[in-house]
Amino acid sequence: MPESNTSTIDNLSHETRSFAPSAEFVAHAIAKPEQYEAATADRLGYWADQARKNLTWDADFTETLDWSEAPVAKWFVGGKVNAAYNALDRHVEAGLGDRVAIHFEGEPGDTRSYTYAQLTEAVKQAANAFESLGVAKGDRVAVYLPMIPEAVITMLACARIGAIHSVVFGGFSADALRSRIDDGEAKLVVTADGTFRRGKPSALKPAVDEALSTPGHTVENVLVVKRNGEDVNWTSLDKWWHEAVETASTEHTAVGHDSEHPLFVLYTSGTTGKPKGIIHTTGGYLTQASATHRDTFDLHPESDVFWCTADVGWVTGHSYVAYAPLINGATQIMYEGTPDSPHQGRWWEIVEKYGVTILYTAPTAIRTFMKWGRSIPDSYDLSSLRVLGSVGESINPEAWMWYRDVIGTNNGKNGERKEHPAPIVDTWWQTETGAHMIAPLPGVTATKPGSAQTPVPGITVDVVDEMGVSVANGEGGFLVIRDPWPGMLRGIWGDMDRYKDTYWSRFEGMYFAGDGAKRDEDGDIWLLGRVDDVMNVSGHRLSTTEIESSLVAHPYVAEAAVVGAKDETTGEAVVAFVILQIEPPEGEDVVATLRAHVGKDIGPIAKPRHILVVPELPKTRSGKIMRRLLKDVAEGREVGDATTLADNTVMTQIAESMRK
Repeated sequence: MPESNTSTIDNLSHETRSFAPSAEFVAHAIAKPEQYEAATADRLGYWADQARKNLTWDADFTETLDWSEAPVAKWFVGGKVNAAYNALDRHVEAGLGDRVAIHFEGEPGDTRSYTYAQLTEAVKQAANAFESLGVAKGDRVAVYLPMIPEAVITMLACARIGAIHSVVFGGFSADALRSRIDDGEAKLVVTADGTFRRGKPSALKPAVDEALSTPGHTVENVLVVKRNGEDVNWTSLDKWWHEAVETASTEHTAVGHDSEHPLFVLYTSGTTGKPKGIIHTTGGYLTQASATHRDTFDLHPESDVFWCTADVGWVTGHSYVAYAPLINGATQIMYEGTPDSPHQGRWWEIVEKYGVTILYTAPTAIRTFMKWGRSIPDSYDLSSLRVLGSVGESINPEAWMWYRDVIGTNNGKNGERKEHPAPIVDTWWQTETGAHMIAPLPGVTATKPGSAQTPVPGITVDVVDEMGVSVANGEGGFLVIRDPWPGMLRGIWGDMDRYKDTYWSRFEGMYFAGDGAKRDEDGDIWLLGRVDDVMNVSGHRLSTTEIESSLVAHPYVAEAAVVGAKDETTGEAVVAFVILQIEPPEGEDVVATLRAHVGKDIGPIAKPRHILVVPELPKTRSGKIMRRLLKDVAEGREVGDATTLADNTVMTQIAESMRK
């Protein structure tokens, strides 16, 4: 277990509180204890039942799992299924066409609501428009959109025709967008003129223009949603969404695609600096996403209003915005803006307005609300909330308790408090896993502040030591998954060897998640953070190597080392140590210059919080940079063992520079 996790383990050993669900909640809970028993007795049978229960299949599968080509799994072999039909058409056919699928709140206050019937028609129009532009089954579509309904419509239209969507977070730079377009050989890009950010128009289209400004790309058309009305440059590739999509036919027949047909590619940071294109296929992914959405959140689709605050640029927005809520026939919220625009009560205003019953958000947001003070949420009626969820980096017990005591007990803006607070479900999963892997069931589990606790039914998670042997309760180790699962990634786009080396080489026959974990005395799991060189900043995985490469690409920088440091708000913050090769012009703020460079090169989320210019970096005699020691400095700890360094004085100099 990495040394940096020791203090975390010690702190967690003192956290013994637990909160059992109320008798009333248990009585009406969707998930029951029997699900664990059924999944343990017959894991594959359990998932086969979930697949048939949750989805409508055009052709039934003949085999639940084919693991003969491990570590590549095939789930629900022979089955044919259409994701868009399952998310939309079948609900309309069942008489639920008038149920609201999406309530959209724009940052400026504009609103739109789509019933299932209206959303079905919009997706059919988009599917027809995409096909008229030459997009066919298997083609890739890059999606560079804000959190507006057209993002979900685009994803479902791709799924309908069998095209593979590749969503790129709107905060990423033109270079990052181009690298993903090139890697996936995208045929179509769907974007918008822009969005709104903290009360001001924010452009998106110029980044697409810059990304496609040099030849060699595969893009044939760019569809542009008119969102904020800003002027945009027009190229020969461009077409307005409202002219191409909203005039298309509303008649489109969905056909079943093979269960293993790729649904999407989503890029996540890797330790080599090059983002990894994670491949998810259709049948298994939809089965696990919909099952966990229903069970983890105790979803009653006829009455619940679900709000996952994640952007569709991340896997949470794929699984728990674009797909699972709609597969399950739920009503959900989409919000375009930030929590503090136009005021710090914006989220709670939305909860009150729509009667949100289930809120799924990140610890970063919760810690931000803590800083702003409880008087803000206390001034709104949050009595509708009955289940609270956490996703992203691990949630610290203090934030968990604040979430429970301030948000979960609010029973009206006049200070009324609930007798039984809304249960909190802390979820662990990854882009690679596709859906929840560890999470309590709110009607079954006595929840613990800060712990994701137990694998969901049908998932076999373990904590092992360096040799791959299960650790005892009370001990820490490496988080692994012992058996294939339906929502698992099927590979890395264009690089199957990297898939095997990245996820399956550390422990024989086990998927290594890259996270450290501890089992407490009850056997519950506590996540302890990354054990590789990938940081988790506000729930976004960022590669230290990718940021280092960006810094070194600047003419000022000769060498760079990047670490993640614990941060009260974002979970981890980026801290960079750089050696300059040339002196900048007199008066120039080199730190500001380099931060801006990284922001343009990768995206604002990757900007280092601190950049320290140092004369040397701590290296072993073989030339390896000792990032562990830099992390000690960045987090304000006494520097650990430095005996393997080629020059023992380097860390003293760096520590002194950090204090200044």
